[in-house]
Amino acid sequence: MQHFDVIIVGSGLAGLSAALELAQSRKVAILTKRALLGGASDWAQGGIAAVIDPGDSLDAHVDDTMVAGAWLNDPQAVRFVVEGAPGAVEWLLKAGVPFTRTSDELIAGLQLHREGGHSHSRIVHAADATGHAIQETLVAKVHANPNITVFEWHNAIDLITGRRLVSAGIPLGKHDVRRCYGIYALDQQRDEVVTLSASDVVLAAGGAGKVYLYTTNPDTASGDGVAMAWRAGCRVANMEFVQFHPTCLFHPQAKSFLISEALRGEGGILRIPAEPGMPADSGHRFMLDHDPRAELAPRDVVARAIDFELKKRGLEHVVLDMTHKSRDFLQAHFPMIYARCLQLGIDMVTHPIPVVPAAHYMCGGIVTDLSGRTDLPNLYAIGEAAYTGLHGANRLASNSLLECIVFGQAAARDILSREPEPVAFVPPWDASRVTDSAEQVVITHNWDELRRSMWNYVGIVRTTKRLERAAHRIDLLKREIDEYYANFNVDSDLLELRNLVVVADLIVKSALFRHESRGLHFSLDFPDTAPRALPTVLMPPARAPL
Repeated sequence: MQHFDVIIVGSGLAGLSAALELAQSRKVAILTKRALLGGASDWAQGGIAAVIDPGDSLDAHVDDTMVAGAWLNDPQAVRFVVEGAPGAVEWLLKAGVPFTRTSDELIAGLQLHREGGHSHSRIVHAADATGHAIQETLVAKVHANPNITVFEWHNAIDLITGRRLVSAGIPLGKHDVRRCYGIYALDQQRDEVVTLSASDVVLAAGGAGKVYLYTTNPDTASGDGVAMAWRAGCRVANMEFVQFHPTCLFHPQAKSFLISEALRGEGGILRIPAEPGMPADSGHRFMLDHDPRAELAPRDVVARAIDFELKKRGLEHVVLDMTHKSRDFLQAHFPMIYARCLQLGIDMVTHPIPVVPAAHYMCGGIVTDLSGRTDLPNLYAIGEAAYTGLHGANRLASNSLLECIVFGQAAARDILSREPEPVAFVPPWDASRVTDSAEQVVITHNWDELRRSMWNYVGIVRTTKRLERAAHRIDLLKREIDEYYANFNVDSDLLELRNLVVVADLIVKSALFRHESRGLHFSLDFPDTAPRALPTVLMPPARAPL
């Protein structure tokens, strides 16, 4: 067993922000399923929303966030994050992140984009590869910090709670039973389970895009943090609100490649494809038929409009037209997207980009307070895994990277405000109950069935009948996967599938509870929006499994 002051699960922006703050005085471990740059933060193209322009205001950013979230946001959380935005950007600048500039002035010289749902230009960016620029900078600082130990290629399995210690015969006081003591993790390279104890554990494990067949997320996005917290007895909220990004590149060789919101912010136009055999209104700009904000409408509106046009016309994709912009403009503003499209034979200057919606972001997650604290003492959740109340029924573009920094630092402050608590002996992982499996086909089959069921029945537009059908299939899959987990040695695919089926179940249950259409949850059976906006909070079983 190895002991640390703090264990952070996840190496995205939330986890790294917390780690660098904590490492000033604490011994920190970072667990990540791949290399440090393997998460969704590294893929982020757009940027970070912050009020910097003198013509902008904090109130305007708050209002834009509330409108996008269909007023389901927690106003206190929204104000907390928006007020923390300029400081978050300054922290990144001082860390050396190479944001795109118009002058040498520290803050005032930053170039600002405008994206859908924003009333002002307030997106700080590093061309169209902001996430990579930030992650690369912070990863270098992590590697240089002697107080941070990185465990790459490690899958978190489950949290170690007080009840697990009691079940192993370790006497604990009543207060000590209700806390987190560490984590079990699979070392993929050695194929063995390691036991890590800590005074505090921070879940920064990201989202769950892999629960759907089509997603913009990396392969690591399997909802591990949410599933582990739920099994440990934490509440989750608003799991029905899954954001489908309107514009994922449609190409057989381009798995999960995102076409940034910023293209529409810079004048990109969504059209019906103008190709031989296409409808008579080929080239039609259809967003004006759906919303007066056209391409600058929030993501849920744009995604539903594209979904409607695809189903109505039997199309495989629509197109995003940037051909009215010059080559110099596109290469300067969107170098990564321009290069990737050209690599696939799509010249943005002469041809519109084929796009489809894809699962992109979870607006719900583990219930926390404004310090990232969960229901389980000594357990924190930050980033996409957390439900802070910021996003409501739909996330406003470029608020996610911002949330990672603000809450990563808030959690670190809270942990640093008290002395590390002693940790009792933590029992090692017990593998005596399991054997190697000769039935790996079960994992492959259930993996495919789960993702297809979620895509077909719990997608952009929902009905009660589709949700009930999904619930039935998920219940059967859950039983099969739990039985498999109980009898065979764990591997990465099994652990991710076990977590994904939990997340799928939580999404469907939450969607069935919401008898209205709001934000990202659109139901044909309940098309109206209820007069009062209330979150969907799910309570774990009275005695969650150990």
